[in-house]
Formats: sequence, C-alpha cells, structure tokens
Amino acid sequence: MRTAFLFIFLSVYSLGLAQNEHLSSFSSVTLTYKIHPKFFLYGEGQLRTIEDYSVPDYYELKGGVGYYLSANHKPFIGLGRYVNYKNRELSKEEFRVWLQDIIDVKKGVVKFENRFRAEKSWFYEPQKDLNSGRTRFRYRLNISVPLNREKIEPGTVFANTYDELFFTPSKTEPVFSRNRLYGGIGYQVDENFGLASGYLWQREFASAGNRNLHFIYLALNINIDGTDDDRDYNFPGAD
Repeated sequence: MRTAFLFIFLSVYSLGLAQNEHLSSFSSVTLTYKIHPKFFLYGEGQLRTIEDYSVPDYYELKGGVGYYLSANHKPFIGLGRYVNYKNRELSKEEFRVWLQDIIDVKKGVVKFENRFRAEKSWFYEPQKDLNSGRTRFRYRLNISVPLNREKIEPGTVFANTYDELFFTPSKTEPVFSRNRLYGGIGYQVDENFGLASGYLWQREFASAGNRNLHFIYLALNINIDGTDDDRDYNFPGAD
C-alpha cells in the first residue's frame, strides 16, 4: 500500500512540474522463450504515443538470442527496426543492432539486475532523404521485489523500479544523452503471462535544450519454458 501511495505521489508531483508537458503512452508485448537450458529467444513489439496521447507516432519491433552463462548471468545479441512518425507521416526509420550483458544479484527477496548494452544504429529520414548513424552505450539498474510471496510465481504481485543512463559519444551534443526513471507494479497471472504498469519519466539532453517525456507504461510479458529447468520469470521493463 505504501508503494502505491508513493507511486501516485511521484506521478502527480512530476506532472505538476511539467507545465508545458503532457502524458504519453508506452505499450509493449514481450516474449521470452527458453528453448534450451543454455539458450533463450526474445522478441518485443512496442507502440508509443509521444506528441499526442490518442495518436500512435512510434513503434518498434525487435528480438534476439541470449545465452545463460549461469542462472544470473545472461549475455544477449539483438536487432530491431524503429519507426517515428510526425504529423502522421513517416519521419525517421532506424535499424539497430546491440550487444548486452545482464548480471543479476539477489539479496533476500530483492533482485538487482545490472544491464550493460552497446548499440549501433543506422537512420534514414525519407522527407529529407538523409542517412546518418549513431553509437550508444547504456546502463540500467533494475530492482524488483515480490510483495505477497517469497519469490515471483503465479499469483505474485511485485514492485519494480529502475534507473537507466544513456551515453552517446559526440563532438557537438552532450555525451550523457538520456536518463530514464521508472516505478510500477506487476502481477504474474500464471506460468506464462505477466502484467506490468507504471510511470516512466524520460529526460533527453541536447545542446538545443533538454526535453522531458512522461509515459504511462503498460506491458504484457509472455514467458515460455521448453525445458525441464526451474522456471525463471523475466520482466524486461520499458526498453
């Protein structure tokens, strides 16, 4: 209950500071499929409304394969397509590949997920016929804790919060290019399906001026385990 009140307070407080800003939506569906005791497949689809809450203006489709070095250590390689719209016209397309490493640390019932990621992107802006590229590095500390169980299993309510830092090497723009803060609640419905919802604040840093975005996040997470190992429930979080 205290977590719920804190979440509501932070949301209202942040919106009060954002006089010229508004809420946007951030929806995702994720699929984690453990095909082997050492390998898993991951896929995700996202839809966001940024400029206008009622009109989607961004989507992404991505996926990849990961490897269990241990139960708490998971390297991963992925690729994806990311599309932006402006005034209902396609404004930018992105193709991205990335390498990441996830290291989990558990202290009692609390799970600390450390995610390190290196990305390479190629952009195309059709309205300007312009091509460009970007290299970016990210670090996320994701903390989750079950609220009504000793561990996450069917019927568990859990709290989740994270902070993610983005670094983009550049001679003209700030190297520290973005910060994301998230807080929310999730529910593991059964062995395969989980739900998560919360508030995501994103600040983008640029020489022309900083920008704040406020998202209401809603996700459906699907976990399929095709092995005989103990089931591990994955909650990717807003990405």
